[in-house]
Amino acid sequence: MAEYKTVKQRASDEFVEKKSRFIGYIAPVETEDEAIAFINEIRAKHRDATHNVYAYSLRAGQIKRASDDGEPSGTGGVPMLNVLNGNGLVDVCCVVTRYFGGTLLGVGGLVRAYTEGAKIAVAAGGIKTMAESADVLVCCDYGLYGKIEHYINEHGILVVGSDFGADVSVTVRLSTEDVAAFEKDMVELTSAKATTEVISRGWNEM
Repeated sequence: MAEYKTVKQRASDEFVEKKSRFIGYIAPVETEDEAIAFINEIRAKHRDATHNVYAYSLRAGQIKRASDDGEPSGTGGVPMLNVLNGNGLVDVCCVVTRYFGGTLLGVGGLVRAYTEGAKIAVAAGGIKTMAESADVLVCCDYGLYGKIEHYINEHGILVVGSDFGADVSVTVRLSTEDVAAFEKDMVELTSAKATTEVISRGWNEM
C-alpha cells in the first residue's frame, strides 16, 4: 500500500532541564516554504529565546533539513531529525525553543534535551497514516441497501457521504489497492444491480 505517516495537527509541549526551559513545537507541512514559514513564526514568537533549533522532513524531493541555531554542532537539529525519522514521519516540521537557565548541559545533555523536545512535540501532535485512496460512489435501490450497509459495517469501511433520494447513493473511501476487490464484491453481493464509480482519488487519513 502506498502510504506515509505525518502529524495530525500543530501542537506544543515543554519541560525544564537544569533550569533551561525547552518548548517543542510541531506542525504538518507540505513544502519547504511552509516549513520555513513555521520556523519563522516560532522565532518571532520567541525572539528573546537563546535558541530556536529546528528539523523538518518532506516527501516532495525527500528533503531533510536541520539546524542547531547556535548550539554546538550536532547537538540539536540532527537529534530532532532522528526523532522524526525514527517515527517514520514526513511532511512535518519541528522547532525546539530553548531559554538558557544558567547551567551548561554539555554535549550529551543537549542531545538528550533536544531529543526529548522533539519527542514530546510529536506526542502532542499525534501521528496519522495517510494512504493513497479513492472515493467510490455506490448506487442501488432501497431493497439492496441493507446488504450493502451490512457489508460496509462488517468491513469497517469509511462512509464519507450518503444520499437517500429515489435510490440510495453511498460514497465510501478505500485504499487504492482495495477498490477492485470492493467493486467485485458489490457485483456479487447485488447480482450486478448496484453500480460503482470512482469519483475521486487522493491522499487521505485511513
